[in-house]
Amino acid sequence: MQTTAPTLSSFNDFLAAARAQPDAQRLLFVFGVAELPPTHSPGQAIRFREGRGGALSPVMCVDKAIGELADFPALVAESRSTGQPWDVVFAAALAAPAGREPSEPEVEQALRSMIGAVHRGAVERFLAFDAEGRSLLLS
Repeated sequence: MQTTAPTLSSFNDFLAAARAQPDAQRLLFVFGVAELPPTHSPGQAIRFREGRGGALSPVMCVDKAIGELADFPALVAESRSTGQPWDVVFAAALAAPAGREPSEPEVEQALRSMIGAVHRGAVERFLAFDAEGRSLLLS
């Protein structure tokens, strides 16, 4: 019998999957803004103006316990209260074994790792959502 991993196509799917895990989870979010790279070509500038291409730069991050976040609109409202604009939010969950919560150093290290991955464009292992909560497939 072949099994496949469940598809997480919405923010609600992500929350439900995290809540269903046997180990305690911390939800990790890195918010990014689309920018034109400083060393862009004329073609890159055209594509960027058309809403395609560019680079994503992390602008803020946050971690949440599962019970601290009801839904995507709550995450958006909290993020907007900072005054920092963003275009994409990357999401991941961090588990700690043995029924304990992930420690603060573990969470900080995971967030640093996510930020570094966003800087490098290595975001394929994260879920990505636009500001409306639509799932994104970034390449």
